[in-house]
Order: sequence, then C-alpha cells, then structure tokens
Amino acid sequence: MTNTVLQVEKDFNAVIRERHSVRKYDPSWKISQEEINEILSDAILAPSSSNLQPWRFIVIQDQSLKEQLLPIANNQQQIIDASAVIAVIGDLDAYENVEKIHGIAVDAGVMTPEIKDMMVTNTMKVYPNVGAEKRKEIALVDGGLVSMQLMLAAKAKGYDTVAMGGYNAVQFKELFNISERYTTVMLIALGKAATEARPSVRLPLEDVTSWNEFKN
Repeated sequence: MTNTVLQVEKDFNAVIRERHSVRKYDPSWKISQEEINEILSDAILAPSSSNLQPWRFIVIQDQSLKEQLLPIANNQQQIIDASAVIAVIGDLDAYENVEKIHGIAVDAGVMTPEIKDMMVTNTMKVYPNVGAEKRKEIALVDGGLVSMQLMLAAKAKGYDTVAMGGYNAVQFKELFNISERYTTVMLIALGKAATEARPSVRLPLEDVTSWNEFKN
C-alpha cells in the first residue's frame, strides 16, 4: 500500500470520526458561494437509483428569508446563525432527465450511444409506471445518500453541519412555492461551530449486525 493511499485513508477516517451534529454556529462566519458550490459538487457524486440524481438543493443565505424559515423549522437557532441552510429536495419525476443524463455520459465518452438508448428505453418503461409513492421512496433514499455525502464534504473542508427533520414540510413548500412534483428530504445547517460539538456514542457493532440471518 502506497503512502498516498495511506494518507487518503487517514484523512477519510478523520472526517468520519470528527463529524458531529453541531447546533451552535458562529453567526459572523460566512461561507462563500464558491465554497458551497465545491461542497455540493462533491455531494452530487453520491450514487442514485439508475443514476437519475433526483436531488435538488435550495441554498438559503438571505437573512430575512432565514428569519421566515425559523418558525417553520421549530425555532431552531441554527437556522439563523449558520452560514447557510441547505434544503435537500427530491424530484419524483427525475426519470424525465434520463435522456439528458445519458447524453452527457455519451459526450464524456463513458457510455456508447447504444447503451444510452437501452438505458433510456428501460428507464421510461419502468419509472413512469411504478407510481408516485414508489418514486417518492426512491427520492428519499437517494436524498439521504446525497445529504450524508454533503455533510462529509463539508467536514472535509473544516465546516460543520446538522441534519434537520424537525420542520413543517407543508409550510416550507409554501414558502418556496414548491410543486407536488417534489418532496422535501431534510434541511442541513452549514457553518462554523461556535462551540465544540458534544461527543456521541454508537451502539456496539454486534448489536446492529447479523451474518447470514436477521435476529428479531
């Protein structure tokens, strides 16, 4: 194993162990749009069902808008103090982008036109017919994957996050005029911690893992 590989592994281990949910942020710390774009660019490398990438993001930095969001998010102070709140949204009709996605893959030389045509045909046979509830389920799973990657990408840059499910989804969608095509996944506060995060513990691995069977 090369030194480079060892260094990458060490860096990854540090990131996953140093990431904690932070609820107290330095309100004077501002993260640039360029840095947020870098974090999101890393986040969207996450996997998704049929590579349809159903995630959408709303980056909320405007302070007056954050104040409107505050009561919708149960008055959680990090809404106001964090540098940004990133809303992760799931597109229930993401399959409609299949032609564009695989067209980009062909242009990049990572997919042949023949495979692209097959993928588009198969996708359009399946996804429109599975029903909105199933597509919502897929969007929530994929939204969770991209959200975790976003939080790790932020920590790798020295920033902190907290995932928030405590908000009124109906009121949130009304505030941002979001149609029924989309489902909310979560809100993620992003910023610089004002105080160190409280350490947390995990259940022992043997409590959550079974081999070749499931123990009820």
